[in-house]
Amino acid sequence: MKAILLPIKNPDNPKSRLSGLMSLAERQELCWAMYCDVSRALAPVREAASIVVVTGFDTARAYALEMGFDVLFEDSQLSESASVDWASRILAGRGFDSVLRLPGDIPLLRTEDVESLLAAEVPSPGALMVPSFDGTGTNALMRTPPELFPSRFGPNSLALHKQEASDAGAACILVNNPRIALDIDEPADLHMFLALGQGTGTYEIAGKQMANRIIK
Repeated sequence: MKAILLPIKNPDNPKSRLSGLMSLAERQELCWAMYCDVSRALAPVREAASIVVVTGFDTARAYALEMGFDVLFEDSQLSESASVDWASRILAGRGFDSVLRLPGDIPLLRTEDVESLLAAEVPSPGALMVPSFDGTGTNALMRTPPELFPSRFGPNSLALHKQEASDAGAACILVNNPRIALDIDEPADLHMFLALGQGTGTYEIAGKQMANRIIK
């Protein structure tokens, strides 16, 4: 039994590395559009895996429930790793064998990308990882069992997760997927997305915001 875990942060100061391009309100609008795009890509796989949003943001919780997802609501958020591991422990206690963490800022995600990850044969103990575009981050992480090793999201997380898997004696499978790899954190990410992301809600928002600006 598998679950997909989608952590959504509180929108106090999102995507701070884009603050030179966007106001706070614009960054909040961008993050919401990305969350909606990712949620729409996930919705068709609900029969293959439970979709669980972990968040302390009331509006994100309400939207998740409207989409038919489950929600684990946090009273406080220490870090993404803490949120993911807390939720993974709960899901393991509910009988889930594998948990796939996906971020909320990969708006190019398609349903078939998720289906492909869920169909991958990952031994137990084992982990599947999708690197970020620059090859240093972990844009998808599936652990079997869910509590196999601690999350290490942040700088150089791919190397850290690979080391954790090795220390746990677990198989480690790397899968390259360009749509999952492109998360939007930096101006360069946004520039790349605008060249590829037509047809998404995020493109409509970002295109409108950037129409009269130059992305450096």
